[in-house]
Amino acid sequence: MKKSLFLLLLTSTISFPGIAQKNKQKQDAEAIKKMCGCFEVTFNFAETFNYTHDSLYKPSKTKVDKGLEWAQLVTDKADQVTIQHILQVGNPAEPMIIKHWRQDWLFENQDLYLYNADNNWTYKNKTNEEVDGQWTQKVFQVDDSPRYEGTATWVHVDGKSYWENTTPAPLPRREYTTRGDYNLTLRGNRQEITDYGWVHDQDNDKILRESGKEGVVIAKEKGYNTYVRVDDSRCAAAASWWKENTKKWELVRSKWDKVFDRKTDLHLAEKVDNKVLYKYLFDDEIVKKKEIEEIIESFVTTDAK
Repeated sequence: MKKSLFLLLLTSTISFPGIAQKNKQKQDAEAIKKMCGCFEVTFNFAETFNYTHDSLYKPSKTKVDKGLEWAQLVTDKADQVTIQHILQVGNPAEPMIIKHWRQDWLFENQDLYLYNADNNWTYKNKTNEEVDGQWTQKVFQVDDSPRYEGTATWVHVDGKSYWENTTPAPLPRREYTTRGDYNLTLRGNRQEITDYGWVHDQDNDKILRESGKEGVVIAKEKGYNTYVRVDDSRCAAAASWWKENTKKWELVRSKWDKVFDRKTDLHLAEKVDNKVLYKYLFDDEIVKKKEIEEIIESFVTTDAK
């Protein structure tokens, strides 16, 4: 009898942590999926402090943009949630649809590409212990090329659900064409689920990183992007566009997955034949697997290539 009781207690102590982790993982995934749907989005960015000694320095203007965004659930697995964002702008009767950014969430992911300025990403493999219980958020450009990624633990406490991480990233598009005095953004990201939808809260450093030198912080920036949930019917045009174009972008993602599977440092050309990647892939005539793969490969340089 004592032996049976001992075995029962031993089994319980072994199984309970595993069950608790699975429940926590499921709770995390449910929080992530609350970022799907139709949202009225407000993008707010303001430069807060500058540290340059240049008396002629001009800070970036405060930026406020609004739009309607459809966040489409693409992959729904226990260890992966993929969400494609699609902007819907202009006349509601005949809106313009723009494929926007994408976010992949991977549970206990060990493979990361960390931005290292000037279109370079450094491959890093983390240990099991480093990512235990964590989710990696991988953020991609409109052409599904890499942007930034980081790993951290989702927190559920006092009625709040949030995830926060600091990681290096390229310049945002709103700055890329207007600023040449820095080449890396250190992004402090916080995704928090709210009663009205969710918020992307950012504290960013604008950094000049030069080879062989320590990075210099030029300025700091605050970002506060709110996603207010509205009825899905308002994003019907964006949802319909995605259904019509989903197979093409499956091919694009598949090619990028092959590139990332090389698990080596990555450099992307800014232009090929004086044309950026998204302009090639946004062409409605480009739909075949072979041409998509050749276009993407023409922008890629890795040690494995």
